[in-house]
Amino acid sequence: MTAETTAGPLICVVGARPNYMKMAPLLRAFRANPALPKALLVHTGQHYDFALNDRLFADLELPAPDVNLGVGSGSHAVQTAEVMKRFEPVVLESGPSCVIVVGDVNSTMACTLVASKLHIPVVHVEAGLRSFDRAMPEEINRVVTDQIADLLYTTERTAHDNLAREGIAPERVQFVGNLMIDSLQAAMKKAVAPHATLAKEGAALELLSDPAGFGVVTMHRPSNVDDPASLAKLLDILSDVSRRLPLVWPIHPRTRANIDRLGLGAQLARVRMACLPPQGYLEMVGLLSNARLVLTDSGGVQEETTALGVPCLTMRPNTERPITVEHGTNTLVPRDGAVVLRLVDEILASGGKRGRTPELWDGHAAGRIADHLAAWLTQRAAAPAEAAA
Repeated sequence: MTAETTAGPLICVVGARPNYMKMAPLLRAFRANPALPKALLVHTGQHYDFALNDRLFADLELPAPDVNLGVGSGSHAVQTAEVMKRFEPVVLESGPSCVIVVGDVNSTMACTLVASKLHIPVVHVEAGLRSFDRAMPEEINRVVTDQIADLLYTTERTAHDNLAREGIAPERVQFVGNLMIDSLQAAMKKAVAPHATLAKEGAALELLSDPAGFGVVTMHRPSNVDDPASLAKLLDILSDVSRRLPLVWPIHPRTRANIDRLGLGAQLARVRMACLPPQGYLEMVGLLSNARLVLTDSGGVQEETTALGVPCLTMRPNTERPITVEHGTNTLVPRDGAVVLRLVDEILASGGKRGRTPELWDGHAAGRIADHLAAWLTQRAAAPAEAAA
């Protein structure tokens, strides 16, 4: 008799684009492991650009969700509450062996709360990361999820120190490596060349012929793009950087909406830059892997550039991924044009910060998680029988 016939499914939750890159290799590893129950993929619909979702699912070879809750947008409270309300019946109906959540989006915390109150084990993948900045909604999600999850898988060893300080028992924590790198390595051989991406979007291909190379920009955090003064300052900095080398910017929908709402389009037009709509995963891997440098505020991009060996300037005062700074190619920078330009000039002159690949960022994190989870579930299932005996 197989595990699939004797145990409830593994409910695997995704809610937003950063989750997809972590869940895709995980689902493949789960389905390849005969000791695990079947996996049930639940998409909360927190990110609801369905055309882009479909594209990312295809790029990552992620199967279509078994359940889509269709939550959509709203304030943090509204979105979290709506996820909880719609997720609870799914859990009650399916009777899962455990609920697996990844990352730090609202869906991660909401589904953790539902499962925990129903006494269903929760597994948090990418646990223990901390920016120590409670102004970030993601930081609240991380702290709450880690406190009540039953099993915590980490991407870097500093996460264990964070969890220990918060009183989490070490036996709940397992170091497995980084799923983002599993997806990145799998995508490299299929990555779309930058010329093809720009040609598809009708952008000026001569931008890619500059002897300095090109830079890639990704900016979406509220601290950078929601405040009018901050966004205007960001565009000034990008304009100055573009005089050193051309830039390619797949613009986040909220960032684009803010630029239009604030009438900053003319300022953006003065920048030597290809402004693109949001891109698929294979297009982004192609851009990042060929870039001379990257300017970002994204946690995932900090990890990807470290794995790719591409210099990264992160426009934030802190990062929940310190290993990308300590071991990788990432440097935290303020929203200060002089500082950014100095670092850009250093990168263009000397190649920039040379990092090294962090421990267990080797493309095999999903397999380690699947093997450990199978043993953990078996041990939990045996515990009641042993107690009764």
